[in-house]
Amino acid sequence: MIARGSASAARRDAEAYQDRILPAVSRTFALTIPQLAPRLRTVIANAYLLCRIADTIEDERSLPGDLKQAFHHRFTRVVGSGEDPTTFARELAPLLNGNTLAAERDLVLHTPDIIEVSGGFNTTQRESLARCIGIMCAGMPRFERKASTAGLADVREMDRYCYYVAGIVGQTLTDLFCDYSPRIAEQRGAMSALDVSFGQGLQMTNILKDFWEDRERGVCWLPRDLFARAGLKLADLDRGNVPVAFGNVYAQLIGITHSHLRNALDYTLLIPEKEVGIRRFCLIALGLAMRTLASIRARPGFTSGAEVKVSRQVVKKVVIVTHLFAGYNRALRGWFARMSKGLPLQPLADDWSGMLHETHSAWPAGSEARGGARAINFN
Repeated sequence: MIARGSASAARRDAEAYQDRILPAVSRTFALTIPQLAPRLRTVIANAYLLCRIADTIEDERSLPGDLKQAFHHRFTRVVGSGEDPTTFARELAPLLNGNTLAAERDLVLHTPDIIEVSGGFNTTQRESLARCIGIMCAGMPRFERKASTAGLADVREMDRYCYYVAGIVGQTLTDLFCDYSPRIAEQRGAMSALDVSFGQGLQMTNILKDFWEDRERGVCWLPRDLFARAGLKLADLDRGNVPVAFGNVYAQLIGITHSHLRNALDYTLLIPEKEVGIRRFCLIALGLAMRTLASIRARPGFTSGAEVKVSRQVVKKVVIVTHLFAGYNRALRGWFARMSKGLPLQPLADDWSGMLHETHSAWPAGSEARGGARAINFN
């Protein structure tokens, strides 16, 4: 009885830490995750923080690539219960002495707490989280190691990158939503056709917004083939003299992102109307992404993310709309149509789902698709 009480106390303390650290490492998720029912809120917050630890490993500029890779492998084992999280945290945290924020370093130090929370989940939840981190930690470094201001080769390569850093998160959300609700699980097939696209739409919005800041740290996630056709080299761009052609190519990328976010709306509306918390979680992220796209479109010559970042007033409006209309499909489609006004729309390439089949074939051993037999056929 004492041991059981101690275990319960440890979990409560770990969950309390998780609640405290979330707003320190993500203002957006600190806004969306509280919309969820408590049981789902805990597991999705945990999933986000696990992904944030993986990101922190990759983003630390003072760590050489081979050491990053070693810690990615170790973190995958930690999440899969194959390595002690305390040793992992104790050895990694002192090395995060470059550009890592204090809150992120604190999160890494508290990896045992995050894993303590994970350990209380059911088998489906734990396996989904382990799969997410395994794929992310194997795929993300493939792109980060060769990143440069020259950009990615083409749109297909950008799609692959977005899958490893965001599309897999969309898949994980579907797993967790379906585990939470049998009624949502009835829509799994349709949701699985859209979840990667949802993740990619959000990620591409960030890529477009953060282009100049990414350049400052020596990376670019845009497809250089599109810019080459317009006579531009991404590595040669100067924020003091942004050519008109840059804005024209950006309009194409905004159009692709817009298509993905339309899929995100369809994904959200597959969730039963009574599940307003989950809908709000999705809709706030979707609304902020759409408003960011509109801001980028309105300022094609922007030279910093701050110029196109949505204001606090816009954030408040998005939150209010989602609270008022989360359960009303017709109203939500009208809201999305108004946000879409003036945005270009670029149909996704016919081979987009084929790219995902290729990405799936490159997953590390043991990271098979959900259920083992599920073929990926997105959009």
